[in-house]
Amino acid sequence: MRSVIHPRPSPIVAAMYTLRDMDVDVIVVHGPSGCSFMASRPLENADVRVVTTSMRDNDLIFGASEPLINTLKQVEERFHPETVAVIGTCASMIIGEDMASSIRKAAIDANVFPVDVHACMGDNTRGAIKALEAGRDAGIIDAEECSRQISLMKAATRLEKDAGMASKDYIKPATSPTKLHVCRHIADVLSKGGRVAVVMDAKKELAYRFADMFEAVDRARKALGGETLFVANLDSTKGLPRIRGYCTDILGDLESKGVKIDAIVGGLDEYSVAGQGMRDAVDAFKPDLTIILGICHAYPGMSTDDILITDQPRQLANYLAAGCEWAVGEIASHSLVMGAHEIVPLETADTLRELL
Repeated sequence: MRSVIHPRPSPIVAAMYTLRDMDVDVIVVHGPSGCSFMASRPLENADVRVVTTSMRDNDLIFGASEPLINTLKQVEERFHPETVAVIGTCASMIIGEDMASSIRKAAIDANVFPVDVHACMGDNTRGAIKALEAGRDAGIIDAEECSRQISLMKAATRLEKDAGMASKDYIKPATSPTKLHVCRHIADVLSKGGRVAVVMDAKKELAYRFADMFEAVDRARKALGGETLFVANLDSTKGLPRIRGYCTDILGDLESKGVKIDAIVGGLDEYSVAGQGMRDAVDAFKPDLTIILGICHAYPGMSTDDILITDQPRQLANYLAAGCEWAVGEIASHSLVMGAHEIVPLETADTLRELL
């Protein structure tokens, strides 16, 4: 069996983002100071404190219990948190650190729990599952929600291996084609009285950017004519606390702009399983053009005639290789939406608005 040799997301980082979604106040990374550095900084923009025990070479030999205990005491003194997650790394897990024991010895006034995870576990979703199970055991989430989340993680893993960025042993990142030809196509269909369906099947916080396309297409309909159908996975009753909040933010922002979602199918954590319900709504509308944003390959029967908008350069390469000439990339999206509480402008949406 051939292995995927392009870089893949880390289980450690997946665990960190899952802890954020559970609204954990502080994440203690028990490892070297540079471990998961690129992920830690954006998380702090999302109001999660991320600190490190800064393990050194001597700690690999003699153990790092004292650095962890000292770090936890500093966290209590500086942040006064209610919840703290201590997350493992390759270094601490390889030497067999007993994080639970160090947590008990620190005895700080907070709900502190360990997440036994490292980067050699395989699929990144395994780290997320470890965080969910640890959160359940600590009373952060209930058993029912934990089971639901784990089922969704497994579905997301299958999707990635079947049709996503883990479906090939190497995918070269693609450079996005211009958004102008895509937006001219949208404007042309609407100006001829055509029917345009916009489907957002977004993963978590990325919805803050992809949702901007609803406003742009709604504005184009008012200016040019035609009919539209808006479908999105924005069910604010489903998901971990922070994810439900994203839905509330986005729906409120769209409402303030006079934009209504016609069909809400699933929550922002259900991107891997919501596709068929979205397809059913679109089929009933019988559009002349369909625009799919987010995890486009989760939409059953995705066509080369559809407009596809993704934030992933390797996934964009997959779409272009499959003959999807209307595929474009919004590559910098994730860095732009961390800490967002309202819709963030999308380049494709801005381009469409400029054409009107």
